Amino acid sequence: MSNLIKGLLTIGVLFVAAVMAYGIVITAPTPAQIEPDEVATAIRTQVAEKQQVRLMVRSQGNVEPLTESDLIPEVSGKVKWISPKLVAGGYFTADEVLLQIDDRDYRALVLRADAALARARAEDEHARFEFQRLDELVKKKLTSQSTLESALRSQRIAAATLAEAEVALNQAQRDLQRTAIHAPYAGLVRSKKVDQGQFVSRGVAIASVYSATTVEVRIPLADSQLAYLDLALGQRGGIAPAAQANVTLSTHYGGQYYEWPGKLVRTEAEIDARSRMVNAVVRVDNDPASGQPPLPVGLFVQADIEGRLVDNIVVLPRAAIRNQHQVLVVDSENRLRYRDIELLRFDRDQVYISGGLEAGEAVNLSPIQTVIDGMRVKTVPDNA
Repeated sequence: MSNLIKGLLTIGVLFVAAVMAYGIVITAPTPAQIEPDEVATAIRTQVAEKQQVRLMVRSQGNVEPLTESDLIPEVSGKVKWISPKLVAGGYFTADEVLLQIDDRDYRALVLRADAALARARAEDEHARFEFQRLDELVKKKLTSQSTLESALRSQRIAAATLAEAEVALNQAQRDLQRTAIHAPYAGLVRSKKVDQGQFVSRGVAIASVYSATTVEVRIPLADSQLAYLDLALGQRGGIAPAAQANVTLSTHYGGQYYEWPGKLVRTEAEIDARSRMVNAVVRVDNDPASGQPPLPVGLFVQADIEGRLVDNIVVLPRAAIRNQHQVLVVDSENRLRYRDIELLRFDRDQVYISGGLEAGEAVNLSPIQTVIDGMRVKTVPDNA
């Protein structure tokens, strides 16, 4: 019986404690509910401006000479003299003598041809005089017609012999002149294949030279880049002067930066089967009056080609792009919103946007890691 009473007392105590605790809870004062202010994230922005831009196409290539030739003698003989400029890298002017072949035999040929010409002239003069004399005798009927015809034949043979002697003398004089090998233009020597005292044969190259006045650079272009230049598919031959794009060639050499202006003069119609690229040709005139050093052959240069003009383009830093085709725009309530855009192209650290943005809109440039559509921000102009 005592155990039952103890159990009932325990239950009663617990019940009274629960009622008192409940009363304390429901009678406790309620604290004031304070909603925290929304924190605005500070971001850098740039105002979108629609403008006209000129697209640039960039590539690179090696400088090559426009004109390159092999020096080939037109006569044979022993090398008598070689110009000190006829060495690899030597510079020469137009029509300068670079090599002299022993001309004694050719001088003898000229003298022999001159003597043969004098003999032929004497024979021709005698034949004409004899023909005139017999013609007078035929008119007086003092000789036969057959004698006159024989004299006419002799006179024609003498005239032909005279013409042949004149041709032989001219040829001998030309061969004598050809013993001195002249430079066809102002340029540089690429390589030399002959030396003093060596016998050279007609038609065998003795040196390789090239012109330093005008050089070319072959640069590869992808088909996507051709669209920026307005070049038609299968463009063949040279480009009309009015349509030739301006090109700036540049390089760092010897710790200094150099630039040369050029023109895009033609494209090669053939597409490289391995790289799927088209080779364009840039031409540069090494004008001494320009005051800048000439563009040397073999130099590796960067090429910046001026492309076509496009309107209503928004230019932004590459960092503004999200998810490859979106940007973050700040609306009128200073909240970030995702916006789909139309990309025209990427160009180094910039991106050209052709659609999806209106002039005057603020575009986020800050690299925010976690972005919630509609989050409040505080804008700071990028130029600040």
